[in-house]
Amino acid sequence: MAGEVPVLELERVCAGYARHQPVIADLTLAVEGGVFLGLIGPNGSGKSTLIRALAGVVPFRTGAIRLAGQSLSSLSRRQIARRVAVLPQDTSCAFAFTVREIVSMGRHPHLGRFQRPGRDDLRIVDEVMERTDVQQLASRSVLELSGGERQRVAVARALAQKPQVLLLDEPTSHLDLNHRIEVFDLLHQLNREEGLTLVCVTHDLNDAAEYCDRLLLLDRGRTMACGSPPAVLTPDLIRCAYGVQAAVEPAPGGVGLRIVPLSRRARSAAAGGMA
Repeated sequence: MAGEVPVLELERVCAGYARHQPVIADLTLAVEGGVFLGLIGPNGSGKSTLIRALAGVVPFRTGAIRLAGQSLSSLSRRQIARRVAVLPQDTSCAFAFTVREIVSMGRHPHLGRFQRPGRDDLRIVDEVMERTDVQQLASRSVLELSGGERQRVAVARALAQKPQVLLLDEPTSHLDLNHRIEVFDLLHQLNREEGLTLVCVTHDLNDAAEYCDRLLLLDRGRTMACGSPPAVLTPDLIRCAYGVQAAVEPAPGGVGLRIVPLSRRARSAAAGGMA
């Protein structure tokens, strides 16, 4: 809606790590509520750093980041955690917590020090476990779970925070094809049915094309392109960003696009040369 305050807003943000050059440089971006935004770009382009800056973990040096109109720097870590949940690349756990215990940890930002979860907290935990289809795993140790099951549990824990925004850093990078589709289908469902705003780093351009409303293509910490998948995933932009030629065509079934990187061998064969 016109005039609505973006749930996330960055204005000329530079962010990075101490004693190093900024990884994110002069980035301006507005993310409306209920949008599924994909962050794409080659390795080292600043995608994970941007996720950490939005979560308040990596400090921004200049510019402004606002969360629903409030300056991120004016909010405490607990206040940020009540509004923003993060799903990191690595969701492994070294201890044999049960699935219910892991999901319940998502309520910590809403509890006082040493406060035990109340009736409403337990209800929320039950609801998100059912929503993510991990209720039947409640008493299982997370050490016994498959990669796909563990990722669903991590999503449930994030949802238990009841966030406005869910930040995801390559949530399917260690999963096989079936579990990757399962996780993205779940995220898409949460976005469409509950209006959850998602900001997701992914290296799979086909997943980005199918599931995301908007894409931000980064290159060396700067915006190369931002817009709908058809506007961003063009052969020219893919070649400029990734250094590869790619064919871009409608996906089977008419949902999204299909991006096919063309190897030297494939280009040679298409030109009638030796394979």
